[in-house]
Amino acid sequence: MQVLIRRVTSADKKEWFKMRHGIWPDAPLDYLDFDMDDILQSERDAVFIAEADGVPAGMIESRIREYGEGCETSPVGYIEAWFVYETFRGSGVSGKLMEAAEEWARQKGCTEMGSDTWLDNELSIGAHLKFGYVEAERLVHFVKPL
Repeated sequence: MQVLIRRVTSADKKEWFKMRHGIWPDAPLDYLDFDMDDILQSERDAVFIAEADGVPAGMIESRIREYGEGCETSPVGYIEAWFVYETFRGSGVSGKLMEAAEEWARQKGCTEMGSDTWLDNELSIGAHLKFGYVEAERLVHFVKPL
């Protein structure tokens, strides 16, 4: 299988949106779409798409942040979203996407990369650990209606 990693373009928005929906299936559709054009034009964001033998296989959204939980430097690269279709999981696509995001962050002057996932997302936690990430902290958010 030949895997090509490239930057997302506006022509990829439909597929990119579909992958975002795969990450956050319960999110309102207008929420998933609201920042895509801004991301495409931003110097602080990069989205990479993976194609396996010409078929969309996954994507990774990365951003330059001033702060990342557990990071000691600033700015830091940050994985904002990461998705690989189930068919392509375990085939090396995830690692190639991560490598692309990390290299982009290095080129932007970052020496650390941060990321996050839900506490119960064992698949994502395992993938992060596989690629050399270490758990920095756990966070629980609270809300109280007033």
